[in-house]
Amino acid sequence: MVGSTVMAGGGVEVTRVGGRWRVTRPWPRPLRPILHSYAGYWEAAASPYRVRLVPTGRAVVVISLGEPFSRIRRLGDTGPSSRVTGSLVAGLEDGARVCDHPGGQEAIRLELTPLGAYRLFAVPMSELTNRVVELRDVLGPDAGVLVERLAVTGDWGARFDLLDLALSARLARGPRPAPEVTHAWRLLSRAGGAVPVGRIAAEVGWSQGYLIRRYTEQVGLTPKMSARVLRFHRAVGLLARDGANLAEVTATCGFYDQAHLNREFRALAGTTPGRTAAARVTEGALAL
Repeated sequence: MVGSTVMAGGGVEVTRVGGRWRVTRPWPRPLRPILHSYAGYWEAAASPYRVRLVPTGRAVVVISLGEPFSRIRRLGDTGPSSRVTGSLVAGLEDGARVCDHPGGQEAIRLELTPLGAYRLFAVPMSELTNRVVELRDVLGPDAGVLVERLAVTGDWGARFDLLDLALSARLARGPRPAPEVTHAWRLLSRAGGAVPVGRIAAEVGWSQGYLIRRYTEQVGLTPKMSARVLRFHRAVGLLARDGANLAEVTATCGFYDQAHLNREFRALAGTTPGRTAAARVTEGALAL
């Protein structure tokens, strides 16, 4: 539930969203092409919670200014949980992840396009697929200094100034994705995943094998898995609308039938379309 919105200094907008406050302001021009979301937030009342993160086709950065997540694990994984003790980077996922937090969270969260993340992180995105790692392991020791400066800065406008400057500088010197990969991603994302890989390869002028190798390196998922995730994410968005109809969502997103839709939700999110619609996924998170 979204509550009232207030304007603070420096163009900062503060909105009550359920049990937390969300802080935003217009993104700087250099970052706009690579961002889906960029916001700070803090809990209105500190209490433990658990969320299920579902695939979105986006990379995530969480800069922890308060209590970090206590446990992060892939759904169904019986191995050890990810050993993340503070700020983190999450690569693209092809399955759900469960996160536990002890309460008292204050953070800045960014959702990045995969090719924007490739430029910003300056590592092959395939190295981060289905992984959650410490921010400093990707951005280096300077990331720790930046997080400390953000934490001791109480003004949100000043916090955004610091982070905007650091991100823009890193982006300017990051690697450029191959134009063919950029075009392939654009084709898939604009069509919600409903483009055959063979057609994409023909359009960019590469063999399917070469496209798959280069695309997976720079995006983090294969073109085929990207298509599945993008189609799933589109379906989630449609199901979040009032009066959503399963049959219409199935047809619009290109699933064979509702059984196919159900299988994909089970495979990618570990839940059903109905439960997802009822929970209203927010920023890739399904409350548990």
